[in-house]
Amino acid sequence: MTAPAIELKGISKSFGPVQANKDISIRVERGTIHGIIGENGAGKSTLMSILYGFYKADAGEIFIGGRKTEIPDSQAAIAAGIGMVFQHFKLVENFTVLENVVLGAEDGGLLRPSLAKARRELKALADDYGLNVDPDAVIETIGVGQQQRVEILKALYRQAEILILDEPTGVLTPAEADQLFRILGRLRDEGKTIILITHKLREIMEITDSVSVMRRGQMTATVKTADTTPTELAELMVGRKVLLRVDKTPARPGAPVLEIDRLSVTDSAGVARLRDVSLTVRAGEILGLAGVAGNGQSELLEVLGGMREGAGTVRLNGQPLALSGRDADGRARRATGIGHVPEDRQREGLIMPYTAWENTVFGYHRDARWQKGPLMDNAGIESAAQQQMDRFDVRPANPRLAARNFSGGNQQKIVVAREIDQGPDLLLIGQPTRGVDIGAIEFIHQQIIALRDQGKAILLVSVELDEILSLSDRVAVMFDGQIMGHGPADSATQVGLGGLMAGLAGDDARAMPGWHLSDAATRETGTPDVAEIQAQLAEKHADASKEV
Repeated sequence: MTAPAIELKGISKSFGPVQANKDISIRVERGTIHGIIGENGAGKSTLMSILYGFYKADAGEIFIGGRKTEIPDSQAAIAAGIGMVFQHFKLVENFTVLENVVLGAEDGGLLRPSLAKARRELKALADDYGLNVDPDAVIETIGVGQQQRVEILKALYRQAEILILDEPTGVLTPAEADQLFRILGRLRDEGKTIILITHKLREIMEITDSVSVMRRGQMTATVKTADTTPTELAELMVGRKVLLRVDKTPARPGAPVLEIDRLSVTDSAGVARLRDVSLTVRAGEILGLAGVAGNGQSELLEVLGGMREGAGTVRLNGQPLALSGRDADGRARRATGIGHVPEDRQREGLIMPYTAWENTVFGYHRDARWQKGPLMDNAGIESAAQQQMDRFDVRPANPRLAARNFSGGNQQKIVVAREIDQGPDLLLIGQPTRGVDIGAIEFIHQQIIALRDQGKAILLVSVELDEILSLSDRVAVMFDGQIMGHGPADSATQVGLGGLMAGLAGDDARAMPGWHLSDAATRETGTPDVAEIQAQLAEKHADASKEV
C-alpha cells in the first residue's frame, strides 16, 4: 500500500484552560483534495497550524509520506514539502509579486539571480496550472483573487507537494472561486495533495474527494465525499439538525424608510463608482443587492453608513440625509437610526486589540445611557456586553477577551449583536456570513429575519447569490455602479440574475415575472459569460486609475 501524504496520530493542543485539539488522528491520501469542516472554534486552523509548524502539539505524532517528521517551525514544514495559504494573506503589500515569491527563499546574497530564476519558474507554473499573474505588479494594486494566486505560487515555488488552504474563498467572487477550483483540480491531477479548510458545504461537495468533520476540538468523522450529503455533514458539524434554507414568513412591507434618488460617487482616481443609483427600501422588508464585488455595492453602503461622501438625494423616514461634511459621518448616521454591519469586520467593524465589551459599544459610546457623570459606565457596558454575548451565542462568552482572540464567526456575531441590539430603523449589512460556519450562518439569518419582522428595513449586500435569494424579499442587481434591474426574490433565477450581474438583460432576465429592467442593461440574446465581462470591467477601471 502507498503511504499517505499526511498522517496525524493523537494530536492534542491546549491554550491555557482551552483545549483546541483533543487526540486527533487523520489520514490524507496522496494526490487528493481533502476537506476539513467544522464550526468556528472547532480547532481546524489550530490543527493545520500544528502541521505547518506555527504551533507545537502537546502530544501526538506527524507522519509525512510514511515517515515520522518533527515540525518545530514553518521552515521545517516547508522543507517537508508543505505550503499553507492563510485566510488572511501573508504578503508585503508594497512589494511586487516577484519579490513576494522570492522573499525568504533567496539563492545566496545576490538578489538579481534569485529574481531571474523566480521569473522563469513563475512563467512555467502559470503555463502548467493557469496561475497567471503579472510578476511585476505591486501587491496593493491587484485584487484579492490575484493575491491568493501569489500565495499559491509562493508555496509551489518552494517545491510544496502538500498545500493547505484556510478558507480560500472567503474573500473571492463566485467567478474567482470557480477559477480557484479549476486550479486546485489541475494541481491534484499533477499529484499534489491539497487540504481545504472551508465552511461552505457546496464547495466540499463540489471539489473534495474526502472530508473530515471536527466539533469542539475533536474529529467526529471522515467520509468519502461521494458517500455523504450536505445535510449529513451539517449535522455532524453542529451536533444537531440544521436548517439549510431560510425559514421565513412573507414580508409585510410598510412605508418607505430609505429613499435614494440619483446617488453618485466618484473615487479619488476619478472613476465613477456609483452612477445615478435610485432605490427604495420599505419598513418590514429586506432588499438584497446582488452583484459581483467591485460593482458599487461597497461604495453604496459606505455612503449610507457615513464612511464616504456622495452626491444626490437620500432620505430616511422622509428626512434628507447629509451626503458630505460632519453631518454625514458615522456618528450622525447612527443618531438618525441607521445601523451598519460593514463588509470587513476586522478593518471596519472591530478594533482588534480591544476587548469584546469595548467593541460592543463602539459607535454608541457617547449615548447618555453609557455615561456615569464625567466618565463612562464601564461596569454597565460590560454587563450589557455579557447579555449580548449570551443572547447571540458568542463563544467563548467572555467579554474581557480581546476581539482578536475570537474566531472569525464569533467576531462577526459581536458586530451583528452590537448593531441589531440598537433596534435601528434601517440596518445596512454587508457580507453577513463571510467566513462564518453553518451553525452561525443559521443563527445570523434568524436574527436578520427577526429584525425584519419587527418592521425594520434592511439593505443586504452579499456576494453569495444563494444568500441573497433566500434572505431577500426584493432583489436589485448592480453592475458598474448602476442598477440593472430589480424585482421580487421569489421570481428571480440564478441564470437571469447572472446576466444582469454582467450588465446584460438576456432572455432569462427578461423572463423573470415582476422584474423591472433598467435601460442601462444591454438587451442581448443568450446567456452571457459573467466572468469574462467582469474581467473586462476590472481592466477598464484599472486603466482609468493608471491614467489619473
